[in-house]
Amino acid sequence: MKTLYIVRHAKSAWDDPSLSDHDRPLMNKGVRKTGKISDFLIDQDVKVDQMISSSAVRAYETARLIADALEYPLDNIKKESDLYHADVDQILSVVFGVNDDVNSLMIFGHNPTFTSFANQFLEHKVDWMPTSAIVSVSFETDKWEEIVMAKRRTNFVIFPKML
Repeated sequence: MKTLYIVRHAKSAWDDPSLSDHDRPLMNKGVRKTGKISDFLIDQDVKVDQMISSSAVRAYETARLIADALEYPLDNIKKESDLYHADVDQILSVVFGVNDDVNSLMIFGHNPTFTSFANQFLEHKVDWMPTSAIVSVSFETDKWEEIVMAKRRTNFVIFPKML
């Protein structure tokens, strides 16, 4: 069994025009909403074997917030530049590259692609994953490369406004 957590980064700041899109940090509002998501994950007793984040500052900061809440070692968060401006195939490639010893994987990235990626696995599609949203799906397989064809179950789709 493999469990995938798909997380859209928290709300980021646009107030410093000197920063590139890649380097935008989180807003306080984004930190607060991610705290709600983290509390939900703790309540669900979520355990993660591996976290992979887009290299963008806002995604990595979101990963760090959730990792800290879940007591996942911050140094073990892998930054993946392929998740920044990724298309669905690039996201799949990152997931397929995960070692099969990893049973639970959390990835952090960006819309619109993360919504499209999540919808590949959801029976009830979402129109748009808002910032700090998380989708969890479990797959009946032992190999990450087989998740597209594997039987699956949606564990939850949570947006901060739901909490």
